[in-house]
Amino acid sequence: MKRFSGLRILAEGLTGNAGWRPHWRDAAPAEAYDIVIVGGGGHGLATAYHLAETYGEARIAVVEKGWIGGGNVGRNTTVVRANYLLPANQRFYALSLRMWERFEQELNYNAMVSQRGILNLYHSDGQRDAYIRRGNAIRFSGADAEHLDRAALERMWPFFDYDNARFPIRGGLWQPRGGTVRHDAVAWGYARAASARGVDIVQNCEVTGFDIQGGRIAGLRTSRGAIGAGRVGICVAGHSSRVMEMAGMNLPVESHVLQAFVSEGLKPCIPGVIGFGAGHFYISQSDKGGLVFGGDLDGYNSYAQRGNLPMVEHVCAGGMALMPMIGRARLLRMWGGVMDMTMDGSPIIDRTPVEGLFFNGGWCYGGFKATPASGLVFAHLIATGTPHEAAADFRLDRFARGHLIDEAGSGPQPNLH
Repeated sequence: MKRFSGLRILAEGLTGNAGWRPHWRDAAPAEAYDIVIVGGGGHGLATAYHLAETYGEARIAVVEKGWIGGGNVGRNTTVVRANYLLPANQRFYALSLRMWERFEQELNYNAMVSQRGILNLYHSDGQRDAYIRRGNAIRFSGADAEHLDRAALERMWPFFDYDNARFPIRGGLWQPRGGTVRHDAVAWGYARAASARGVDIVQNCEVTGFDIQGGRIAGLRTSRGAIGAGRVGICVAGHSSRVMEMAGMNLPVESHVLQAFVSEGLKPCIPGVIGFGAGHFYISQSDKGGLVFGGDLDGYNSYAQRGNLPMVEHVCAGGMALMPMIGRARLLRMWGGVMDMTMDGSPIIDRTPVEGLFFNGGWCYGGFKATPASGLVFAHLIATGTPHEAAADFRLDRFARGHLIDEAGSGPQPNLH
């Protein structure tokens, strides 16, 4: 694998760009592997990369029913942050943010990591107190957070509706190290790095069943034939319930579609990422000038990568309430990502009752920002059989034990958001 550099880009430009090669091998499935990762999104590819690079595992395959980058990893609003309140989530997402900060150097890949900061606004005394508590918890954990009053906001974000707002803006919680990362570049970077370390990346290979013998995984059946496997890791996001059902498991998750939107390109006007506190609306501006924004998930179960028009109106209304200046911007495109929502809004990374079968899912709104840490801790679990310290609380049985990680009461029920 040749390294990318400014000098190489210059040399390729002068020689007709004839030296570029595919970033990863489009492999055909072998008869058997030591480890198979089901799901070729960011989490699955990151897991395969760390299995090979960090834990020295070999004979690894990633099987993806579509193409690399065609799932949720390329269907999100690209936000990365570590501004969680509860210790289990704060510990995990702080690790992920540190890994984002060295992602491009480690993988030698430009993923456009942009730490422009993330601002969450508050509009009432109760929200203020909750955000101050959250900020203190974030700082105690070693991450960064700053409380800003209205005067500070007016200096930094003068385009908010301060004077005539239905929900007056009183302040916000600011995390300077948060920001955005180009979503599909994350998939490409991990696929390239994993492939260079001998991982087979098998596209257009849908899993249709599992071979379980004596309570232990022995392989899986796919649209491209049977594949033997000693260990199998499942990272299939919104399709978690359907895939795990093939292994005889009913998960405490529901799948919902979450829409995202991009406007026409505009001159730079929005610094960082902004979250509206009086409604579920968040927005940033891409390097190409488009406003990238989203809001609540659609209020019905779905496996479709598209949403409905009432939710478009709902999300855009939230944007208009916060910053009326975007009212004349034209919507360029929209899409939906399918999310597996757990009952407490936090993920599951754990072994399953089937020996050798491991599960990673239930990411709700947090899947993209979790990608680097998710890959590392899931690889640790598969390689060692024990949970990583940063993910030790994300157990599957916590719903039976009553040890929930209820960050914001934002599980699958839209009326609770």
